[in-house]
Amino acid sequence: MSSKKGLNDAYSVKTPEDNIKLYKIWASSYDDDFAKKNDYRSPVLISNYYDKYSNKNDVPVLDVGAGTGLIAEVMNKKNTIDIDAIDISPEMLESAKSKNCYNKLIEADLTKNLDIDNNYYGAIVSAGTFTHGHIGPNALDELLRVTKPSGLFVITIHSKVYVNQNFEQKFQDINEQITDLTFHEEKAYGNNPDKDHGNDTVFITIFRKK
Repeated sequence: MSSKKGLNDAYSVKTPEDNIKLYKIWASSYDDDFAKKNDYRSPVLISNYYDKYSNKNDVPVLDVGAGTGLIAEVMNKKNTIDIDAIDISPEMLESAKSKNCYNKLIEADLTKNLDIDNNYYGAIVSAGTFTHGHIGPNALDELLRVTKPSGLFVITIHSKVYVNQNFEQKFQDINEQITDLTFHEEKAYGNNPDKDHGNDTVFITIFRKK
């Protein structure tokens, strides 16, 4: 089966099993077929907003849906960051491993309970995980559990799923557990030739656990 995949493939997945199958095929060519071809901006945006909002206590960092390690690759170009990766795809994590950006690689289904201690991470970062067919808003419960009090979240949420997949409602539900909720709408892609998704936007969603 061809490893050449694109945005429509990414947006068409519906279950964790779909994700595993897609990224098993796509892992080896993801950076070229997706990130470079579409001028994927979200990892750089997440890194920049982490720099803007973080302080020295916001470590270690957990990169949620880390994929091939695009966020950590950017973050480590500026400073050496204490960052771990978590993803459902072993093939994507293998690609991330080759970049030597992470302290630890965690293979896990983010829709289930995580084998991570309470209040462990100082920050959560994520790009392209809270989007069509990937991870829904309920994953935020586990991510809040594993984050230290006052820990920072800097994540992208695809603007088209924010309301119709109940992220808006979720933030109302967890309002008492978080503080400083801020949104920045940004274009997910730069010079993207994709006629269907080239102008897609994401909400860079920033908040802290109380």
